[in-house]
Amino acid sequence: MSAAFIDTHAHLYDGKFADDLSETIVRAAAAGVTRIVSMGDSMEASAQVVADAETHPALYAAVGIHPENAAPLTDEMRDRLLAWARRPKVVAIGEIGLDYYWEKDADRRLTQRELFAAQLHLAREAHLPVCIHDREAHGDTLRILQEEGQGLTGVLHCYSGSLEMARELWKMGFYIGIDGPLTYKNAAKLPDIVREAPRDRLLIETDSPYLAPVPLRGKRNEPAYVVHVAAKIAEVRGESIEEVARYTTENALRLYPKLNN
Repeated sequence: MSAAFIDTHAHLYDGKFADDLSETIVRAAAAGVTRIVSMGDSMEASAQVVADAETHPALYAAVGIHPENAAPLTDEMRDRLLAWARRPKVVAIGEIGLDYYWEKDADRRLTQRELFAAQLHLAREAHLPVCIHDREAHGDTLRILQEEGQGLTGVLHCYSGSLEMARELWKMGFYIGIDGPLTYKNAAKLPDIVREAPRDRLLIETDSPYLAPVPLRGKRNEPAYVVHVAAKIAEVRGESIEEVARYTTENALRLYPKLNN
């Protein structure tokens, strides 16, 4: 197969790749994965993905603070994120957003919302798109994007919202990221959303080392496996895998222009 893919969301700073990061990138290239966006989700992880991107030609980085690590954004943190954002291979502010699955405390949820809004403003100042985590916080995620995300574009990573929410996001110019869960038997509404999605609003991801697709479910996920996600999208939409590879690559390059650096 001659198709080329971009894994737009992985966490290759994770300790699960400590012993074979270079080999992981080689396996991805052998599968046709030409570029990988490695996401930060804390200040420490963001520093690591920036360093990794400068070491490995196929790697690019996103910097940000995940809602599970939510804390008030200090001036020092903000300045550091903005400095990273200027690097040639830092393509986005992410992974940012809301997670109400793990966080039940009202005050901590408020901190998540405040941090999310602050990082949207930071992305606007940095002239970068955003990569958004939304787990069981669909209403607040959409509301904050509508109120605080004017002029921004980005992706709802590992999309788990409704078709109605997806339609609103598409109108706003946002993308949805599709991962291994599309291949699971309990994918529920996701196939219908993928089927209806405009071609120019879909991205493919792995979320490595998490969410390995069928037939590798339960194993450590890695960027080479994004091919299985693309194949499932092709099956659901009645397209060829080469078509899916082509337009998801075009979409990734449109959303993240620095991928051309």
